[in-house]
Amino acid sequence: MDHLILAAIGILMGLFGGLLGIGGSVVMIPALVLLWGENQHLYQASAMICNFFVAASAALAHKEANVLMADVLKWLVPAAAVGVLAGVALSNSVFFAHGKSYLLARLFGIFLIYVIVYNCIRFARSISGAAARTVSDVRRSVPLTILSGLVTGLGAGLLGIGGGAVCVPLQQLLLKMPLRRAIANSSATIIAIAVIGALYKNLTLAGHGVEVMDSVRIAVVIIPTAIVGGFFGGRLMHALPRDVVRAAFILLAIVAAYKMLTVPAGG
Repeated sequence: MDHLILAAIGILMGLFGGLLGIGGSVVMIPALVLLWGENQHLYQASAMICNFFVAASAALAHKEANVLMADVLKWLVPAAAVGVLAGVALSNSVFFAHGKSYLLARLFGIFLIYVIVYNCIRFARSISGAAARTVSDVRRSVPLTILSGLVTGLGAGLLGIGGGAVCVPLQQLLLKMPLRRAIANSSATIIAIAVIGALYKNLTLAGHGVEVMDSVRIAVVIIPTAIVGGFFGGRLMHALPRDVVRAAFILLAIVAAYKMLTVPAGG
């Protein structure tokens, strides 16, 4: 694989990850499929490693901005950790084994359609000037926080994503969380579940005929530029109007969804 191309993917992964509170797999995995063909178990394993570094660099910026909510995270993170174990186990099941990993790519494409629709709705609300939520609006419900974490972790483990594209909207929907707070909490949650998911997925790669070192080699090239992208993305999230960024991300996600949904059977 071309190291310069992988480094460029890392920049984009980190930038969008920091700006939108996602791990960056929605950029990384489709890009790898587009350039080198379907190998979903390998790409998911590598992306989970990278997600940790993207989220960690972005979370530092959110901590500096003092927008993390510890009372939410103390329930959100453990629940997401349980969910990611279940998600990885499901991705390793017979449904996606023995030449059927392309089904994970198709599932990822369906997930991207959800991401596109969600971001279009948020973009429209932003353009219409809808009133922003504040911390006083937050619904501090432990059961709903745990539910948000479980669903986030399940999606992260199954699809190899950071989980932010699930975690952010769930916090907004169930907990009435302000967007910037939801993004910050998402970044902190991804740090934990990325470690657990990466270890589990990489240690089970042999069952899919994939070498762990292949996953590590991809991650090692992407991580440095992903950290840089996440560092600046996390800071830009607190400084820039995000409508243009969201619009660019929607276009990127449309292209990625098309590619993932049209992956041929058997790669």
